[in-house]
Amino acid sequence: MPPQDDPIPGDLDWQDGQPWSRRFGDVYFSRASGIAETRHVFLDGNALAQRWAALASGGRFVVGETGFGTGLNFLCAWALWEAAAPGDARLHYVSVEAYPLARAELARALGTWPELDRLRVPLEAAWEAFAPGWHRLAFASGRVVLTLVVGDAAAALPRLDASVDAWFLDGFAPARNPEMWSPGVLAQVARLSRPGATFATYTVAGEVRRGLEALGFAVAKRSGFGRKREMLAGTLQAPPARAWRAPWFARPPAHAGERRAIVIGAGPAGA
Repeated sequence: MPPQDDPIPGDLDWQDGQPWSRRFGDVYFSRASGIAETRHVFLDGNALAQRWAALASGGRFVVGETGFGTGLNFLCAWALWEAAAPGDARLHYVSVEAYPLARAELARALGTWPELDRLRVPLEAAWEAFAPGWHRLAFASGRVVLTLVVGDAAAALPRLDASVDAWFLDGFAPARNPEMWSPGVLAQVARLSRPGATFATYTVAGEVRRGLEALGFAVAKRSGFGRKREMLAGTLQAPPARAWRAPWFARPPAHAGERRAIVIGAGPAGA
């Protein structure tokens, strides 16, 4: 499929040089500083620098995100990963996005921060007109893997199998996009979380706080960024009971060391 260079007509606007969604009537990030907001809310809110520095050699960490947006959170996480994590550790970043930006709009939005250009360029080069479904993009020789799930979160998350260590809950504001913060979506966040998984979000909406608490998260208010006085962060302390699953569909235990496969034939299996 050829690269998508133009946004959906009427879906994206620019105000003071920053992207603004006509669909949801909301900004993609803080007008004060999107990059500073990401670092304060999502990176610091999940204590990622400390957790990544403490990873064992060859370790793995999974970030889950609701709302890929401009990709700013992803690039900031990637930059911190390179600075803090062991050189042989792997970051898996899983993000759901119903309305991916066009390549030109993604580049324009991220071009605001020249310090991210080294990472923006490969992301932009890999970006295309993604069809609904799962798309896996590998960067830094496979050290950073982005799984972009294109579709509505309420429909996509129940089909996802993951063990998330930290969540970036970053959909548009609950008042603007209530479906992204619905009880069903939050239940999937809890289902996909490891015991002890953390989350951070810019919103302090009561329905979000109460919904996460009901699912077993210990939730606390923290100092917000910019004009937002408070934000939410927390830890999964009482994971929800796992539904029964046929053992032949269960995830196999993690395998250490080299793995090999032989493909006989060059048809669909070879592809």
